[in-house]
Amino acid sequence: MDMTRNKIPQDVKTIHLIAVCGTGMGALACMLKEMGYTITGSDQAVYPPMSDFLISKGIELFEGYRETNLSYHPDLVIVGNAIKKDNPEVLYTEEKGIPFLSMPQALKGFAGSGKESIVIAGTHGKTTTSSLMAWVLYDAGLDPSFMIGGIVNNFRSNYRLGNGRYIVFEGDEYDTAFFDKGPKFLHYDPHLAILTSVEFDHADIFSDMNAVLKAFDRFVSAMSEDRKLIACGDYQQILSLVSDRRCQVETYGRHPDAMWQLGKTGTEGGFQIFEVLRDGELFGTFKINMMGEHNLMNAISVIAVSESIGISSEKISHALMTFTGIKRRQEVRGVRNGITVMDDFAHHPTAVKETLRGVRPFYPHGRIIAVFEPRTNSSKRKVFQAIYPDSFSDADIVCISEPENIEKIPENDRFSSVDLVRELKKKGKQATCFKDADSIVQYIIEEAKPGDLVLIMSSGGFGGIHQKLLDRL
Repeated sequence: MDMTRNKIPQDVKTIHLIAVCGTGMGALACMLKEMGYTITGSDQAVYPPMSDFLISKGIELFEGYRETNLSYHPDLVIVGNAIKKDNPEVLYTEEKGIPFLSMPQALKGFAGSGKESIVIAGTHGKTTTSSLMAWVLYDAGLDPSFMIGGIVNNFRSNYRLGNGRYIVFEGDEYDTAFFDKGPKFLHYDPHLAILTSVEFDHADIFSDMNAVLKAFDRFVSAMSEDRKLIACGDYQQILSLVSDRRCQVETYGRHPDAMWQLGKTGTEGGFQIFEVLRDGELFGTFKINMMGEHNLMNAISVIAVSESIGISSEKISHALMTFTGIKRRQEVRGVRNGITVMDDFAHHPTAVKETLRGVRPFYPHGRIIAVFEPRTNSSKRKVFQAIYPDSFSDADIVCISEPENIEKIPENDRFSSVDLVRELKKKGKQATCFKDADSIVQYIIEEAKPGDLVLIMSSGGFGGIHQKLLDRL
């Protein structure tokens, strides 16, 4: 494609989105519609709930990718990350000379125009931290905009168009589009940024840890002297990344030299209560209805950003206490006969470990039955094979499903659920490998007892396992 057309043209009225039914692209389509543009979109598979949602917003949908979907000659085309260069709509766009953008370019160029960006980046915790940040801004009366990779319960949405000064972006390190293999977060030009963690992930696009570090180095290097970065000092990689930078840097975490630190902690009525220290002095005591120390660290980073833009500790406290979480992050889907079924997005070994460690104190009288689906491009590769066994140390029973479509991964690179179960058994765990979700459900209804927590960890729908389990229980 001709990259000279990779800009927002003047006098745009009609916009077409290729791959519109993805979570991010669908939200972008709705934002553009609310801004007054005429929107159409296409996708390979158009089905509820996203299709119904988009149609309800007045967006015309086309199923399948065809030249005729663009025959009305839109003023601009936005190309989703999943689209390849030989897509018929891409070829038509190029042939007819229609301007085009990637999703992050369009987000920044339209929704972020004239606003100050707050970008949350990192291997883990982006969605939770972005959601917390957006809610603190909103609860403080600052009327923010945002685009986040999960449904924020307080807003019942993953996007918002506000009239305030700030826009919150979840800054993904994954590549942007077939014509732009750089990370999405490079397009958001942060005034303020949070860097939560840096670990190896996305083995399908990053060859090794050095490639990951180069991506984050580009992110930090782009921030100028008048911009501020709040960085987790618990990762040596981050400390190296942020040293001697042009931008202002404040660190947070357990590291003894961190500016923002976690003080005393406790639990009360389902809430975590925690002190936050700034430069060794008590900044405030806060409550949050989320489990795990990792979520307290996410909250501390948001507190640091909030303080820097002048939100009082009292307003921050009220926002954190009234934050109701994110879909698919420690989300209790239901309780049947005293057995709790929880849904979580965890898939990276660190995320699995921290999620299990986080929920453990809140279910002291029952067992944790951990159910894990290796679904992502990284988790279906053997890159984490030797690490996963230690991730389940806080689980009492472990159910591992065999990955779907594993044949798409080169044979020598494939993750093995059978090998993981064998290693877990060596560690004394009650662990079993399963072919599919239905066989896991049958196992759990025979095994689970009142007081148990069934924690289901997957980045996808997992065959509708959550509702199937609740129905059978």
